Amino acid sequence: MTGDSNRKLADGVDAVIDSFLTARKLVGVVMLVLQDGAIRFSRATGFADRETGRTMQDDAIFRFASLTKPIVTATVMRLVEEGKVSLQDPVTHYLPEFRPSLADGNMPTITLHHLLTHTAGLSYGFRQPPDGPYLKAGISDGLDMPGRGFADNLARISAVPLADAPGTKWGYSVALDVLGAALEAATGDTLPALVERLVTGPLGMQDTAFICRDRERLAVAYSDSPDLPVRLSGTMVVPFAGTAGIRVTPDRYADPASFPSAGAGMLGTAGDFARFLEAIRSDGAPILKPESVALMMRSQIGDLVVDNRGPGWSFGYGWAVLQDPTAATTPQHAGTIGWGGVYGHSWFVDPVARLTVIGLTNTAVAGMTGAFPMAIRDAVYSGLS
Repeated sequence: MTGDSNRKLADGVDAVIDSFLTARKLVGVVMLVLQDGAIRFSRATGFADRETGRTMQDDAIFRFASLTKPIVTATVMRLVEEGKVSLQDPVTHYLPEFRPSLADGNMPTITLHHLLTHTAGLSYGFRQPPDGPYLKAGISDGLDMPGRGFADNLARISAVPLADAPGTKWGYSVALDVLGAALEAATGDTLPALVERLVTGPLGMQDTAFICRDRERLAVAYSDSPDLPVRLSGTMVVPFAGTAGIRVTPDRYADPASFPSAGAGMLGTAGDFARFLEAIRSDGAPILKPESVALMMRSQIGDLVVDNRGPGWSFGYGWAVLQDPTAATTPQHAGTIGWGGVYGHSWFVDPVARLTVIGLTNTAVAGMTGAFPMAIRDAVYSGLS
């Protein structure tokens, strides 16, 4: 790549980052853009801890939230390759007591495939009204309630009627947390140990785990506010349009009694996550076979609508999959995968452009959805044109 092309990319992405920091919409950012596996843009800026003046560094550790999901999904696919589980297995094969029913009392079969694709009929508390059944039942979304164990949370989920028959509707949910418990039951090992053995260990993701491996590098979490992002502490509700808000306990990871949330429980760095996404972009080596990656990279839900991504998107295993760039009004190519994390993260991989883009911020939810990730996306493609 020429120096001029790199400069064009850097100028555009820098301008977006600087504008959101200046407007005090974000506190700190670590941004990576890779093409063909080479770093085209890298920047750490703003504050990891605004109150103490600790600046953001490129090796800052973030609460991954839903960046956990792709990593656990890859762990599932490794276990499928090893013959330890099958995606068509009923969940009751591993968790006999997990038998949620429909409102009419019918108890349908939920498979691991349903869990992986968010078509199990489950939900998240934050996606329901304030008096919704998940909040009434005291179900943890995997971001709160430190000290809550698997058995307790599974019993509460199972006691609430399913929103839909499995396989009939896409609905973002606690399904990955149920899946994490099923993996533990299937293997007799803990989810953190499985993830380390099968994914993070082979990839050398040394800072990525269900615990924080260096508190001094941990970025403080902040929440959106009209004037200035608010420092999160204890248990607080992060505003999220169209919902009752998302209950988060930033230090949940520090309580060893907390179940390891397969949907939201890991911490890590941008560099580590880049290793993971580049492995996926490169057909899975050294963690997965190409045929496993091919399954993950294509739609697994047919014509069902992914209601939080808009037109043109479907869902594979672990992430959204772009089907129609025109309908989605995006410069990304068909086959692009992407998702985010509620503490302020967004990412995508465009296999056609051989492109991996990771934006980790410590500001929920402005770094995850809306104007910032869209502006970054557009700046990247403009800079590469």
